[in-house]
Amino acid sequence: MKHRRLLQAARWALRAPVGTLVRRLAREAAVEADRFIAPRRARRFAREALLRGTGSTSLTELWEHLAARPFYAHTSRLDPPTLEACCPGDTERILAAAKDAVAHRVDLLGSGSVELGASIEWSRDFKSGRTWPRRFVRDLRLVYPDSSDVKVPWELSRLQWLVPVGQAYLLTGREEYAEAARRLLDDWITDNPYAQSINWASTMEAAMRVLSWTWLFHVFQGSRAWGDPGFRERFLCGLFLHGDFTERYIEHSPLVNGNHHTANVAALAVAGLFFGRGRDPERWHEIGWSFLRAELPRQACEDGVDFEASLAYHRFVLELFLVPALYRRALGLEVPSEYSDRLGAMARFAVSYCRIDGTSPLWGDADDARALPLGGQATTDHRYLAGLVGLPFLVPDLIEAFSGPRSEVCWLLGPEAAARLPTSPILPGSAAFADGGFFVMRNETDHVFIDCGPVGLAGRGGHGHNDCLSFDAVLDGVHLVTDCGCFLYTASLAERHRFRSSQAHNSPIVDGEEMNRLDPDLPWSLEYDAVPELRRFETGAERDVFVGSHSGYHRLPSAVRPVRTLTLDHRRHRLEILDAFEGEDHHRFEIPLHLAPGVSVAQVDEGKLSLSFARRQFTLDWESVTAWRLDVGEGRASPRYGIAVPIVRLCWVREGTVHTSLRVRIAPAMSSPG
Repeated sequence: MKHRRLLQAARWALRAPVGTLVRRLAREAAVEADRFIAPRRARRFAREALLRGTGSTSLTELWEHLAARPFYAHTSRLDPPTLEACCPGDTERILAAAKDAVAHRVDLLGSGSVELGASIEWSRDFKSGRTWPRRFVRDLRLVYPDSSDVKVPWELSRLQWLVPVGQAYLLTGREEYAEAARRLLDDWITDNPYAQSINWASTMEAAMRVLSWTWLFHVFQGSRAWGDPGFRERFLCGLFLHGDFTERYIEHSPLVNGNHHTANVAALAVAGLFFGRGRDPERWHEIGWSFLRAELPRQACEDGVDFEASLAYHRFVLELFLVPALYRRALGLEVPSEYSDRLGAMARFAVSYCRIDGTSPLWGDADDARALPLGGQATTDHRYLAGLVGLPFLVPDLIEAFSGPRSEVCWLLGPEAAARLPTSPILPGSAAFADGGFFVMRNETDHVFIDCGPVGLAGRGGHGHNDCLSFDAVLDGVHLVTDCGCFLYTASLAERHRFRSSQAHNSPIVDGEEMNRLDPDLPWSLEYDAVPELRRFETGAERDVFVGSHSGYHRLPSAVRPVRTLTLDHRRHRLEILDAFEGEDHHRFEIPLHLAPGVSVAQVDEGKLSLSFARRQFTLDWESVTAWRLDVGEGRASPRYGIAVPIVRLCWVREGTVHTSLRVRIAPAMSSPG
């Protein structure tokens, strides 16, 4: 893998403009110099340097100045009755989560409940047992050929699991919560010197801590436990150095930037707005906000779809673009209409892709990433985004479409804002997001989500999967057809490739080939072979029809083009899937269909199955029974990072010419065709 990356870097260097190459080399030289400079910078950056950097006369004056500055989130006391009136059950949830956090008990990245002990090992993957040494970031190896996962210490060090502790403090005023948070932060600062541990090895991780630390400051700044001058100095110096590190090590590409860069510049904007004054903070804000304004229209299509082709990352990136905008508004600074309009488009897409029960399809990669998780809803419930964008920017259709728990809105925008949300939402109908390549066919009880879009990250792969023409389906209120999700990243490259492969999705496969070629040494790259083609999308009162195709198998010696037609009958809650092929010669065709967790299958007759979920029964039948062989096997779906559950995988197989199509129908048992 290392040699392949070096080769890619060499190819880029040969193609890059001279000016770009010079700037890149200068930046690399500066970063390498940090091997010797960074430890000295961290040692020397103490109270006097902090005061000079923020134009402050004393630590007390600086602390009071920061505490008085408006903040984007609700960090005032909130009495339990007010919270319960808005978010029933939230108080109990928060206090239970805070109790776990104070006891150093966490559940991260599918780990289940884990006791970390009295002294937390911040550089240890507690799932595998691997511990990374304390060393300059450039000398640390991130990936090992075992089951270790660098994301575990990273996620632990984001300290987002301390959010319930802060919320519990705002609900109760009990100093024990402030004391617990102070001890953890002091311990982290001591154990993770600037640029000298695995938790600095990705600039994104420093950026994410800027978001959590600034929130924790505004929650606890008035507590007795945070009144110690020594801790105040260590905390503010540490936070300032996070801004410094993020600027110095910003993850920027002259070609295309994704969520890492977005997190970096969002954190720079937030750090700059937090400190408010001083040459460095003013520059951080200017750089961060300038990049955010430039990147939002590049990363989010005009119809609102994030270009990484992942719903989980769509949510994450929307939050990253939103937080600095809310911060600017809180400080009376302008947010241009074109910026807020694009945020609104992203929120509308989220409203559309959320299923009947509020959860979202497992599309593309997912690693539970959040800018600042304040609510207790399921990981795949993105409905709150409508409120977070609709309320502050006064977008009527988003406010009217809001549904689900109000906790995120209450804790970010305040209980008064959450109280303005409707109790009876106006849900959207079928919709096309043609720029991003997604299509939704829906009514009150049916929801079919279809992918006919490009490979993620502007055709480079990124967090996208081999899922063009794949779909997820809820019929008559029951989730029947699922995507398989993501499962793991570098903890298992074999699983990484398995879950992003064509075999793990509901799209036709020809000759056992991937629709987009993938390289096992490059876990975030895909060749852009499957260029999508939308042939038809029509919606109506009786039925919706989608017809799409892609060029993924044009590279075969005898080119083949799959053409899929999906028809949703609104009245009978019936979904018809017609797969045809254009081309010549003999091939092997596979058409997989992954049933949602909990759906069981039984043979009824030749060409007919019964699908069961709880007490609900559906029929699945298909034509051309003699031409297509059905294999019923086992599959796996990953509802969240690090967790995989068994599911039923159906796969129709045929070897022959392209001229025999497959028509499959799924419908509630009472309305199935005779």
